[in-house]
This record gives sequence, C-alpha cells and structure tokens, in this order.
Amino acid sequence: MPAELVEKTDRYGEMLAAALEAAEIAVPAGTPAHDGAVECREMAVSYLEDGEHFRENDDPVNALASFSYGYGWLDCGVRLGLFAVPDDTDLFTT
Repeated sequence: MPAELVEKTDRYGEMLAAALEAAEIAVPAGTPAHDGAVECREMAVSYLEDGEHFRENDDPVNALASFSYGYGWLDCGVRLGLFAVPDDTDLFTT
C-alpha cells in the first residue's frame, strides 16, 4: 500500500472529524432548513464512521472516499448557510 495513500486517508479522516467539531447548526430548529442541516450532519457522521471501518479493515481507498464524501456534505452545508463555522478556520470554502 503506497505511503501517500495512507497519509492522505489519515489526513482526510482527521479533517472530517475536525470539521464536524467546528460546524454548528446555524438555522432555527423546527424549520425545513434545520432538518436539512441535521441530515447533512448525520450523513457526514455516517461517512466518518464508514471511513473508520474501512481504514480498520485495510481498505484505504474506500476509507478515503468515505471521508471525502462526508466532508463534501458538511462543506456544502456551510456554503448553503446551514452551519456556522469559526472565522479563523480554513476547513471550509466559505
């Protein structure tokens, strides 16, 4: 297994975990937007868990794909205004 793949997989897993910690739902509860934010977050968490499962089973390709998809869900939510993130973070493309 190429070292670059392992390094990239680890980096993306850490990035997704940090992004989940940084992103807070920014829309009022009880609104369709809030429901959408909750779903985006749930998807990101599911992809993080999937990625960890794949990594534990020596499948870095699928782990990296899972981490990337999870991050994409969160990043999209940030761009749509569903999540608030700290001003000093470079985790998202705001």
